[in-house]
Amino acid sequence: MVTRYLQVVSLAEARRVLATLMPATPRTEVVPLEEAVGRVTAEPIMAAYSVPQIHLSAMDGIAVRSADTVKASEQHPVTLPDTLRVNTGNVVPPTYDAVIMIEDVWIEGETYTIRKAAAPWQHIRPAGEEISETEMILPAAHRIIPTDLGALAGYGVTEVEVLGLKIGLIPTGSEVIEHGQRPKPGQVVESNCFFAAGWLRSIGVATHPYPITIDDQDLIRAAITRGVAENDLVIISAGSSAGTKDFTAGVIRELGEVLVHGVAIKPGKPVIIGQIQGKPVIGLPGYPLSALTVMRELVIPALQEYGLQPPEYPTIRASITRTVQKEIGSDEFVLVSAGEIDGRWVAVPQSRGAGVQMSMVRSNGYLQLAADQEGVVAGEEVRVQLTVPEALGKRALLIIGSHDPAIDHLASLVSGEGVIVHSTHVGSMGGLLTLRQHQCHAAPMHLLAPDGTYNTSYLQQYLPDDDLVLLCVAEREQGFVSTTGLSVEDIQKYTFVNRQQGSGTRMLLDHYLREHQIDPASIRGYDHEVTTHLAVAVAVRSGEADLGLCVYSAAAALGLKFVPLASERYELAIERRMLDDPRVQKLIGAVRSPAFLSVLTRMGGYRTAETGVLREVPRPQPLPDSHT
Repeated sequence: MVTRYLQVVSLAEARRVLATLMPATPRTEVVPLEEAVGRVTAEPIMAAYSVPQIHLSAMDGIAVRSADTVKASEQHPVTLPDTLRVNTGNVVPPTYDAVIMIEDVWIEGETYTIRKAAAPWQHIRPAGEEISETEMILPAAHRIIPTDLGALAGYGVTEVEVLGLKIGLIPTGSEVIEHGQRPKPGQVVESNCFFAAGWLRSIGVATHPYPITIDDQDLIRAAITRGVAENDLVIISAGSSAGTKDFTAGVIRELGEVLVHGVAIKPGKPVIIGQIQGKPVIGLPGYPLSALTVMRELVIPALQEYGLQPPEYPTIRASITRTVQKEIGSDEFVLVSAGEIDGRWVAVPQSRGAGVQMSMVRSNGYLQLAADQEGVVAGEEVRVQLTVPEALGKRALLIIGSHDPAIDHLASLVSGEGVIVHSTHVGSMGGLLTLRQHQCHAAPMHLLAPDGTYNTSYLQQYLPDDDLVLLCVAEREQGFVSTTGLSVEDIQKYTFVNRQQGSGTRMLLDHYLREHQIDPASIRGYDHEVTTHLAVAVAVRSGEADLGLCVYSAAAALGLKFVPLASERYELAIERRMLDDPRVQKLIGAVRSPAFLSVLTRMGGYRTAETGVLREVPRPQPLPDSHT
């Protein structure tokens, strides 16, 4: 029998339920100073002794009694009766109350003469000047950072009392394997507990990862029982949905109580919140983006209420580049890549597939679409919660358009220059339309016109009033990829994998089909679309398709046969005004660098004679007036 969800609750209600399960009185533990970074202080931390513990000289000079110097002046030098030669940091005995810099002293044998009076306590660091014994170093509820360690050590602290919370992480699934192994078909590497442990440790939580438990109800029961006994909170990854092998909810109900099974969020709806022996137990959905959403929107806020302090990042207002639709009834969270263009923020939605982990890597923020919203339209201003410091977000360089593996290598090169490339693969036409809305820094394209030229005619047609330049990345070979050397003559005989509509590769194929009067409907797999050249090659190597059209470098990277079809000019379209942007300047420098030329040569399939060349996009000529 398939277990059905309990009544789905709102996100606010789920947060309330989980907050009530957290311990009312935080548990504390004492840790060595060396292990204290990232932990949150449970009590104020006081200095064990004063610093300095006794009066010290702040200068190289002589220690004196200030009363002996009162009459000293330029007209009436005073030879001091009682002095002590001191260096910076030396103890100043109680009989002296001032230090005179040695540069202001005339030395004759064993005598010292001055021409200016010294004020009491001049150039002396009094005992306790930096901190006094029992004075507070850090308050309670303070997240200890690396710079705190030096002060704590210097003021006599060797261990600190911190908030103590231990979370057990139990991955489940018969198809799940440990990281470090290469998955076989049908297997998946365990990643949810892996990233959750890192996230939790970064905010001061002690974690206890457990081995993977296969889909066996008795084994899952034993793992959860052990986890509850050994931890303050338990997180179980996968098994939270309503499938025949999803045992998590049933086991929690058997051992304790299920309070929530299903929250009106997307991704992440199947989350479970329960309690066993008074301890909170959370069931994460198995898909990575679902698990991320539950951790961020439920677990982390609960830990914050407990007293832990995750880093906080700002929210911004940004113009969204694409329309995002959703169903009414659930809060939906969409990962985005945000960047600043001309002083305004732009947000590029990432893939919304719950299993697409690269969306996490490529994003630096997210937006929340409320349950009563139907979505947002392209160009609309949205509220984006950054997941990085704002300064890091401002280093983003948005490249939107056609995909090529070379773009990834450019991203690596400019990363060392302080620029963070966020590349989104929407095809050449998608990039062109984004550029038209001034929502990217550069748009890669390879659009073939009927006259055999590349890119310029499309830019003139769709952006006639914009001042544009084209930066040549390379001329590259496009061709058919297969395991056996299939070519265009075989396209109607075998299964095919295609690129998405609007991509230059798709337009190249369609141009060829029109020229040779081949009906796309006669090609098995013509509607099977992927968004990158490497995805075409992967589909072919895995046997998902017999052949596809992609660049040579993608075929070579996966060891596949390649039959050329055409050479094309792959360029970055850039608004001329963007050439003054330091991020764009570094990108151009990377394209022209010997390191990038070496990369292209190594990957193969590129001609680099024009690499790095900037060319003008001529403005379209107005049509002649028929009345003249």
